Amino acid sequence: MISRYTLPEMEQIWSDTNKYDTWLKVELAVCWALKEVGTIPKSDFNKIEKSNYNYQRLNEILEDTKHDMTAFLLSITEKMGEEGRWIHYGLTTSDVWDTATSMQIVQAAKIILSQITQLKNLLSNLALKYKNTVMMGRTHGIHAEPMTLGLKFLLWAEEISRAEIRLNNSISQINFGKISGPVGTNASVSPKVEELTCEKLGINVAPVSNQIIQRDRYADFMTTLAISGGSLEKFATEIRSLQRTEIGELQEPFGDLQTGSSSMPHKKNPDITERICGLSRVLRGNALVALENISLWGERDISHSSAERITLPDSCFTLNYMLHKFIEIMSGLIVNEDKMTDNINMSLGLIYSQRLMLTLISKGMTRDTAYRIVQKNSNDAWNKKIELKSLISKNKEVNQTLSSDEIDEVFDINYYLKNINYKFEHSKLLKEIKK
Repeated sequence: MISRYTLPEMEQIWSDTNKYDTWLKVELAVCWALKEVGTIPKSDFNKIEKSNYNYQRLNEILEDTKHDMTAFLLSITEKMGEEGRWIHYGLTTSDVWDTATSMQIVQAAKIILSQITQLKNLLSNLALKYKNTVMMGRTHGIHAEPMTLGLKFLLWAEEISRAEIRLNNSISQINFGKISGPVGTNASVSPKVEELTCEKLGINVAPVSNQIIQRDRYADFMTTLAISGGSLEKFATEIRSLQRTEIGELQEPFGDLQTGSSSMPHKKNPDITERICGLSRVLRGNALVALENISLWGERDISHSSAERITLPDSCFTLNYMLHKFIEIMSGLIVNEDKMTDNINMSLGLIYSQRLMLTLISKGMTRDTAYRIVQKNSNDAWNKKIELKSLISKNKEVNQTLSSDEIDEVFDINYYLKNINYKFEHSKLLKEIKK
């Protein structure tokens, strides 16, 4: 991942140093388990547990072997005595690599999970803050009926809480290791050693494995990241839309010295939300690669490995960055309530069309007649730039059905807000956060 989208904490997890450190933890845990079952003498293990790899030497050896694991092992054992023969005893590369990778994925997932929880709480608080801030609801990009900004944010909070659930479930699916030998039969390394090793590492034993941990687990994780990215894209798209000059209801934060264009000094573009939308596409692409990696030849081939070296860390980098930036956006989001009111008023009362039609129907008018009356007057109101209420108040058929007080009631915006409190009071998410 390029440095622009790389945050330090995630970079450390996917660094070569952490990878090899985790490989060493697995190797030493296996040696400890072999000591526990009596295969390795205690005196040898006392020396082994002090061993370490040499990063510079590892890379020198790699130039010749072209194999990460053999270079890693030789960088450890070439300075050891006879006890070095026990390092990697009975193992195949994937015993170490896949178990360590699962540990790295869990480390990365926990960082992302904490961000998702932070965003969930932030959106919930914003929902409460703007619970009664009236704005225009839109379908197909067209004015529909009034709603509140708080309800929109509560919708987002509920969605990101589902991302939290999915990621927790995914962590439980990925937190598995395998120390079962070349094709998973445990012929060269006993089930007891596998059990002891994984227990020491704090990871579950894969119930059945071949040479690798099965890639449906990885695909579950990668698609979970992609879905989370899709939600962020959805939220960012809405902010971008509401930031348009013609709407102007929301705006992502914009610094005093920040510039939006090299040629037009007035520009305040939705730069970060657009960036989030673009990066979401990367997550979906990587998720597709993970799905392709499920199917391998026999007990294992290597077609998945080259792709995973890129996609696994890059997806973690990408979502980590996206969440970081979106939290920044929501923490400093600019809300223009006056513009929301202006936009409601610009509809000339057309937003009350359904309410008007239903009221006429409830008073005995047929649906077709009510629809025709409201549609014609709505079109006239828009074309002639006259308030719908004014036209309706002069309509003979309406006046024969509704009193002036009933017409006033039809055009009362509070009708659309009557159940907002209910939505908030019955939100399980908000109840959990208040706890």
